[in-house]
Amino acid sequence: MSTWSEPQSDSRFVVVDGLRIHYKRAGHGPALVLLHGSASSLQHFDRATGLLAESFDVIRPDLPGFGLTGPRADRDYRVPAYAATVAGLLAELGVPSYAVAGNSLGGDIAWNLALDHPELLTGLVLVNATGYPEKAVPTGLRLTRNPLLRPVLRRVMPRGAIERNLRANVGSRSTIVDDAMVDRAHQLMNRPGNRSAFVDFCNTDQPDRSTRIPRIAVRTLVLRSAGIDGQHFARDIPGARELVHPHGGHLLPEEEPRWVADAIATFLGSCADTPTR
Repeated sequence: MSTWSEPQSDSRFVVVDGLRIHYKRAGHGPALVLLHGSASSLQHFDRATGLLAESFDVIRPDLPGFGLTGPRADRDYRVPAYAATVAGLLAELGVPSYAVAGNSLGGDIAWNLALDHPELLTGLVLVNATGYPEKAVPTGLRLTRNPLLRPVLRRVMPRGAIERNLRANVGSRSTIVDDAMVDRAHQLMNRPGNRSAFVDFCNTDQPDRSTRIPRIAVRTLVLRSAGIDGQHFARDIPGARELVHPHGGHLLPEEEPRWVADAIATFLGSCADTPTR
């Protein structure tokens, strides 16, 4: 059985603002950064990376509070702070410009990065992204906000609860949730500090920057599943394109990696030329 709570053979680490960031890098070509969602890890993009690395220099970090990166000492889990960390990571790696694609929370971070550092981005891909205040809060996040459950969840995160959450976030036709996937998520969530970081993240008051979304000037592709609240990115970002998967769930890059990878590659191929590694 894989031990996901330990580094793998292709794991890399770099220190950004005092935080040891775990990341993986594969492929050659224009730089492409992949950002996972909450309660997830860089493995979320494993299958899509295998396809995208044929044409891109794919860089995917474990975001602070998750995976092998672990918690922030300052417990600052605001989305703009995440965006600043991602920008700092790429600066530390010496990558001058890059496209960024993010799922869920990763998408929220991605469009905030596009607002704060448009000069760095060659393209923006939002996959079932979040960021509008009316977005429904998932059950798992609501539980962490219960003052009676909060201290319990800091001490234990049951495997059954993680499995239920994964199954609730995939499409009705999906078969990807198996023992290996649940083991991975359970091991990483129960890595020292990650449970408390997740509770802290879920209880962080996020600034509402949604009124600034129409200011995004980076070329944008919106990918979403038909049954997922698409919010208003395709409407509000000037010139944004949108593709809708007919039966995928929230975890679209894991459920339909070929569809996601092909959409990203086609879109970025139509964008302006970018530097190669």
